[in-house]
Amino acid sequence: MRRGQWGDDPRLLYAASADGVIRVAELTRLGVSDAAIAGRCKPGGAWQRLLPGIVMLGNGYPSPRQRTIAALMFCGRGSMVTGRAAMTQYGYRAHSGDVQLLMPMHRRVQSTGFVIVERTVRLPTPSTRNGIDCAPLVRSVLDVARRCKTLDAARAIIAEVVQRGDVSVRDLSKELEAGSIRGSALPREVLREVDANVHSVPEAQARRLWQRSGLPEMVFNREICDEDGRFIAMPDGWIDSVAFAWDIDSLDWHLSPGDYRATVERRTRMQNAGIIVLPTVPSALRAEPERVIADLRAHFALAESRPRPRVSISARPGG
Repeated sequence: MRRGQWGDDPRLLYAASADGVIRVAELTRLGVSDAAIAGRCKPGGAWQRLLPGIVMLGNGYPSPRQRTIAALMFCGRGSMVTGRAAMTQYGYRAHSGDVQLLMPMHRRVQSTGFVIVERTVRLPTPSTRNGIDCAPLVRSVLDVARRCKTLDAARAIIAEVVQRGDVSVRDLSKELEAGSIRGSALPREVLREVDANVHSVPEAQARRLWQRSGLPEMVFNREICDEDGRFIAMPDGWIDSVAFAWDIDSLDWHLSPGDYRATVERRTRMQNAGIIVLPTVPSALRAEPERVIADLRAHFALAESRPRPRVSISARPGG
C-alpha cells in the first residue's frame, strides 16, 4: 500500500486492524514508514501506542475490548485472556482496566502497562467469545479471586457466578485443587461459605455474626412452607427449632424498587404465618455488628417464647 493510498483514505488501515488496534509490524508491511508512525503517535497525534509494538488508530481512550485485543497481540500466539477481562466476555461487568493473560511456561513475555502475564504449565483449552480467546469461566473466576485483597471482594466474584448457575461449587473446588496454592486462601474460604448456600456478601457477613451469637443452628436460603405445603418464603437465615427468620433487607443494596417491594411482601407472608422475622440492613452488619448480634438473640428469645407455628423447611437448600 503506497503512502498516498493510506494517507488519503485512513479506512484502508482500519480495515487491516482489529477494532482499530494493529501491530507496528503490520503497519510497516502496509507501507507506513517508521517516521509516519512516530509522528502520528506523538502526544496529541492522531494515533497512540497502547503497548510496545501495538498502536491504536485513534487518540481517544481505548475501550476494554481494544485493550484486550492489544494485550493478545502483545503476548502473541498461544496466549488467552483470563480474570476480569475474560469474565467481561462471558457477560459479567467485571473489567478493571488491566488485562490478565495466560501463556505457556516457555514464553518470556513480561507484564507491562495494563497487561498482567501469567505463565502456566496448566494452560487450558480456550473458549472463543466475541472473537477473543478466553480461559474457561471457572479458571477466569478463580484467577480473579486469587488476586483479590479482601474476603468480601472474593465473595462478590464467586457468589455471583455460582448464584447465576454458570459454574458450580464442585467445578470451582476441582479447579482450585488442581491449580497453584498461591493466593488460594480467600477462594477456599468463600467456597466453604457458598457451599453452605450463602448467596451474597451481606449474607456471608450475616453468617459470621450468627456464628458469634451462640444461637442454635441457622441454615440459609431454604424454602419455608405452611402446613399444607404451600410456599411462604425463602428467608436469608432460618432457625427451624423456633421458626425464626432473618431477612437481610434488600433496600440497602438493591437498586430496583421492585426488589424492595418483593422483600416487604415476603416478610408480610412470613409474619402472617406466625414466623418471627428480624430485618437487618447490610450496612449494620459492617458498622454495628454487636447490635446485630443483640437483635438476633432478642428475636430468638421472642420466637422461643411463643408456640411454634406449623411451618416446615425444605429438605434441601434452595428448594
